Amino acid sequence: MRDLPDDDDWIADRRRVIGDRFRAERLRQNLTQDAVYLASGVSRYTLQRVEAGAEARLSTLIRIAWVLEVPLAELLSERPAP
Repeated sequence: MRDLPDDDDWIADRRRVIGDRFRAERLRQNLTQDAVYLASGVSRYTLQRVEAGAEARLSTLIRIAWVLEVPLAELLSERPAP
C-alpha cells in the first residue's frame, strides 16, 4: 500500500491525462465533439469538460467510452498518455 501525496495536485494531473485520452481517441476516429456528445447523450459542455480534465461522473465517462467503442478501463489505465 502506498501513501497519498501531501497535496491533491496529482489528481488534477490524472484527470488531465484521462481527458487527453478521450480527446485523442475521438480525434483518432476522426469524430467531432458534436458527433460524440449527440451520440452519448451528454451535453457539449460536459464533453468539453471531460476532455479538459474536469471532474466527471462515472456514468458520463461510461457513455462516452461506449460511443467511442473503447473499454473505459483502457482510457482510465495508469499507462502513459499517447
